[in-house]
Amino acid sequence: MDRIEITRAARFAGEVTPPPDKSISHRAVMFSSLARGKGVVRNFLRAQDTESTMHAFRALGIEIDDQGHTLIIQGKGLHGLTEPADIIDCGNSGTTIRLLSGVLSANPFFSVVTGDSSLRSRPMARIIKPLSLMGARIAGRDQNRYAPFAISGGSLKAISYDMPMASAQVKSAILLAGLYAGGSTLITEPSKSRDHTERMLPAFGADLKTDGLSVSIHSGKELYAQEIDVPGDFSSAAFFMVAALLIPGAEVMLKNVGINPTRTGLIDVLRNMGAHIVIDNVRSVSGEPVADIFCKGQTGLKAATVTAEMVPSLIDEFPILCIAAARAEGTTIIRGAEELRLKESDRIKAMATELSKMGVALEEFPDGLSITGTETLRPAEVDSHGDHRIAMSMAVAGLIAEGTTAISNASAVAISFPDFFTSIRRLTA
Repeated sequence: MDRIEITRAARFAGEVTPPPDKSISHRAVMFSSLARGKGVVRNFLRAQDTESTMHAFRALGIEIDDQGHTLIIQGKGLHGLTEPADIIDCGNSGTTIRLLSGVLSANPFFSVVTGDSSLRSRPMARIIKPLSLMGARIAGRDQNRYAPFAISGGSLKAISYDMPMASAQVKSAILLAGLYAGGSTLITEPSKSRDHTERMLPAFGADLKTDGLSVSIHSGKELYAQEIDVPGDFSSAAFFMVAALLIPGAEVMLKNVGINPTRTGLIDVLRNMGAHIVIDNVRSVSGEPVADIFCKGQTGLKAATVTAEMVPSLIDEFPILCIAAARAEGTTIIRGAEELRLKESDRIKAMATELSKMGVALEEFPDGLSITGTETLRPAEVDSHGDHRIAMSMAVAGLIAEGTTAISNASAVAISFPDFFTSIRRLTA
């Protein structure tokens, strides 16, 4: 599936349940492993990233009964992990390597973590610095900037840390280390990032408190096993939302979608562009807000402006927002998104490169893009840059372009949504 051809959609209709939430699946495995007793994770995401987390904790001595989309995890408590016999390979998963490092820093053994070529090029100083301030001994490549890196874990001390960027992964790594550190660890962000860790850890028994942009965790509390039901992933649902809005006559119902407000900035932007999106059947599932989302094809989307303050709540939706902007009337401006150059690919450059092939007028900035909408996208040979979200976004572009668009390296979708193209074919059939 390295090359996929997408033709203009004459029909796009039906019901879709997006795959389980990737961020919550990661955390459910991690926290269950660190808790005492038998934990249950239902609706676990089967994808390369989340399986990297599962393999990592098995390497640390955790027994996981894999029943497909349900996991039974025999947690050993905060101090029950054992030294891994080999290097832990985190694959393409930034969540795995960063959150895991917070745990490994506090455990009294030696470990080495690495990942694929993409992950080895992503910045790790942002976690190594605060963990080192807590007393962790970490030695990484290129002066502690990149993986692989070795961790000699042990006794940690609590710190107060002002994060230079809003990052749920960095925040969560420090919070997990804070479970072990003597005293109360305080973290302050410049703006609000995803709060799945803050929602889930207290349910396991952690002494965690939030106050605006600050979150604190006090050590000394054991975690106890829970049953977690993982909702559908908003980031995966976003591709179908935008496709439904841009394809004439489309009607799509997205079921069981997580609508955590730290994740749904895309809905706010699309509504500012004039999109009519219906959110129905709102409920709570394992502490997370969940709903059904209805979208239908419409004309007349208007350009929007996305500021730096808005970026953390739509960080993973940037590529698909670019597709919406490519069809909106006027020029959409996205700024303050320099973090996107440090994801699975340089997403700013990748979207600029691929949309230019399809005839979209745009300007690239160090921290974002300006995109002038056009009535017609031309078909092209495009590339995913090995990035799952670029691959899926260009597939949506192919659904609204004239003719046939070919996507190289399309297999990258397996990182988060292995059945993506199957779902596309069903809705266009």
